[in-house]
Amino acid sequence: MSASQGYVGGDDLALATAEGGSDLLEAVPGMIATQHSGTGKAKQYFLRGFNLDHGTDFAAMVDGMQVNFPTHGHGQGYADTNFVIPEMVSMISYLKGPYYAMVGDFSSTGSASIGFKDMLERDFVSASVGEYGRQRLVSGMSRPAAEGNLLFGLELEENDGPWVLDENLAKRSGLLRYSAGNYDERFSVTAMAYDSSWDATDQIPERAIASGDLSIYGFVDPTVGGRTTRYSLSANWRRDQGHVRTFANAYSIYYDMNLWSNFTYFLEDPVNGDQFEQADRRMVYGASFGKTYFYQELFGKQTNHTIALQFRWDDIDQVGLYKTKERHRLSTIREDEVGVVSSGLIYEAKVDWSPKLRMHLGARLDNVDHRSRSRVGMESGVASDWLISPKTNIVYTMNDALEWYASAGYGFHSNDARAASVGDKVDPLVSSQGAELGLRYRFEQRLNTSLSLWRLDLDSELLYVGDAGETEASRPSERWGLDWTSFARLGSGFMADLDVAWSHARFSDLNPAGRHIPGVVERKLGAGLSYGWGEKGRVSLKYRYFGDRPLEESGAIRSRSSETVNVTVRGGNENWEWKILLSNLLDSQDPDISYWYESRLAGEFDAVADVHSHVMKPRSLAVELTRHF
Repeated sequence: MSASQGYVGGDDLALATAEGGSDLLEAVPGMIATQHSGTGKAKQYFLRGFNLDHGTDFAAMVDGMQVNFPTHGHGQGYADTNFVIPEMVSMISYLKGPYYAMVGDFSSTGSASIGFKDMLERDFVSASVGEYGRQRLVSGMSRPAAEGNLLFGLELEENDGPWVLDENLAKRSGLLRYSAGNYDERFSVTAMAYDSSWDATDQIPERAIASGDLSIYGFVDPTVGGRTTRYSLSANWRRDQGHVRTFANAYSIYYDMNLWSNFTYFLEDPVNGDQFEQADRRMVYGASFGKTYFYQELFGKQTNHTIALQFRWDDIDQVGLYKTKERHRLSTIREDEVGVVSSGLIYEAKVDWSPKLRMHLGARLDNVDHRSRSRVGMESGVASDWLISPKTNIVYTMNDALEWYASAGYGFHSNDARAASVGDKVDPLVSSQGAELGLRYRFEQRLNTSLSLWRLDLDSELLYVGDAGETEASRPSERWGLDWTSFARLGSGFMADLDVAWSHARFSDLNPAGRHIPGVVERKLGAGLSYGWGEKGRVSLKYRYFGDRPLEESGAIRSRSSETVNVTVRGGNENWEWKILLSNLLDSQDPDISYWYESRLAGEFDAVADVHSHVMKPRSLAVELTRHF
């Protein structure tokens, strides 16, 4: 429907997930995924001039379940994909911009949908070891069962990381999936379990590195980190009958997270320190149902109509913020019970006006109902909001090689239920408006390139507050930019890809503090080159660069730019495969993430405003061996 959508699978997916499920979303062209607080925590994402924190304004779906959590303990829209076993993923489909009616909350910049395999070509066991205590074991097997297929996957990982403080990551993931059906009807049910615990090395003040008091891999508080537990059951069904497709989805999720952080050290409490705990425990229930009517007639033109209903209920038993010391609670800052019920009614029509011109027209009617009740005070409240979001995509096919696209639409993100229902209330739903022009050019099977010029405006920005560890509603903003993505087969086994993204992002109101949006990456370049031989052999080189970025509203203080190079070599035969991953080949010591705020270290008498950074992992080697059965 636009130049900014596509699919990632096969070798490209394997390269993007070489270091685990947390890197899945970086397979989306233009996306940057970084880490600043331990491998078990959700990645920090950047796309189209947005610092998306851990998922605000980018929707992530897994097997029909939206991963983003509204009113989350760490920040609105938190999207943790660590529970996904990469070897079980069949494909990632992505959409950029708010132009697609089937995607709702948190999707202003785009969305990605992760789908699982129904069966494996062969069973396998894979073991990998690497520097800094990395050990990972993955197993997968599938069997015919009850006229369908049963798929099982297991992932075990331990990792200390390169930090002065061992990370002590202990990760366990499991998947059991049954699927059945044929071309006319498909059904699947998937159960997943995930548990992870880790110690974290957070961002550290650059003044301590400059003085020699801390190594670039050092830490201030040795007791920060986290643990996450997630269980889910999801089912998907589709049936084609004549010119009608019926589809449905249902899921339930149990989620429990505790996260300990200390970004300001001894700024607020010189005796006990500023460590705090964020807790989140909830059940999530969701469902969707819809029909598509193919080959209908509208104004004498062939038209497909889709109508669907989506529903989700987040029953949050505990979302809390606590003052802690060495992970022991000293006091409760806030603890709430929250309910978030959201629903959406969707209509979409695809009209073929001519053999060369087609149009997608769509709209969403969304509702959200919030309720919150404080466990430590008398605060309680309710809030409700409605929003209509029209969308359109126009495609003109010039010839077999070239297509032109024009897209426009309204999207939205929801705000934290506590902020929307008590105190100085913010709007429960905040609108975004986007548009883009683009083209896609294909030359035989050798070149696929797309170019898009886009703009996106938000009525209110969701910004990450570093010293509080959460997101808050902020000022309105405007962005525009250019995306260019290319994939090429160069012949003789060579393949290349190029991913260029440039954006201009500013707050749209007038404020003496300035108009720059903190943390925005305005320039991103990704490039890859690979060479394959035989049936299994391939060597791949991946380069990633993202430019410096403003750390506060005036734009005077900026982070350094960052770049890294990864190399993957693999080979094997019918029964065995091996892979060597060399990460950060040039041993870059650029920051993975940087913030600007006040902090105070032990021995300092006053608050100091400083850049706080988390360095990239140093050069490291990992080896993986896989046995197929």
